[in-house]
Amino acid sequence: MRIGVIGCGNIGRIIVEAVYNGTADCEIAGVFDICEDGFYLLPANIMGDIRFTTSFDEFLNYDFELAVEAASQKAVREYGIMVLDSGRDIMVMSVGAFSDDSLFLKLKDAAEKKGLKIYIPSGAIAGIDGVKSANIAAVESVTLTTTKNPGGLGVDANKKTVLYEGPAREAVRKFPANVNVAATLSLAGIGLDKTKVRIIADPKVKNNIHEISVRGDFGELKTRVENVPSPRNPKTSYLAALSAIATLKRITEAVKVGT
Repeated sequence: MRIGVIGCGNIGRIIVEAVYNGTADCEIAGVFDICEDGFYLLPANIMGDIRFTTSFDEFLNYDFELAVEAASQKAVREYGIMVLDSGRDIMVMSVGAFSDDSLFLKLKDAAEKKGLKIYIPSGAIAGIDGVKSANIAAVESVTLTTTKNPGGLGVDANKKTVLYEGPAREAVRKFPANVNVAATLSLAGIGLDKTKVRIIADPKVKNNIHEISVRGDFGELKTRVENVPSPRNPKTSYLAALSAIATLKRITEAVKVGT
């Protein structure tokens, strides 16, 4: 499978390097970003071997089957429908963009009409398979608690501080660079308005922590993931990038494990 990567920031570069080095059974057709800086941070052998463009029209002329968005919510809004209209599947990392119901439905409708797929990796959390299974029956509540160092949230705090507590939809809007996991969890479960989110800044915390609690007819599910921040961007969990690579592997493998 040939892929095109949208965004050459932290996550985009991790994906490019992993695919180039053979971690997933894919080839890179090319990379698009509005800025060249990230591309020049790739190893020299990779830069010399793959195509890069700052023109999205040129990017769409590359030969690929799946576009991997690793840029921003703005990129999903601007380029998502263009990818689908060109007849390609898309993987969305900036899932917070789907807090906009009209955008989500627009892309979903376009994919359904063309027989395409929109892939949403689990990201920096665990338990998505369980949430999807539980949601087949009745789910009473879903709560996500995210705790990060203040620097990772872009705030100053000298003690543990609750920055937000409320529906996932508003959390995604208030903290667009930090809680894509809230949108992913909501899509897998009971929706953005019913999923509850707490965002905590704690100067004693070094790693990003995501805790999920789900209750329903099935019983109770609890997960806790303590993520190592990406060495290149403390706002991003390394597991999020690994999740994208795992999704690529799952798409191309004959045996698919998990719900």
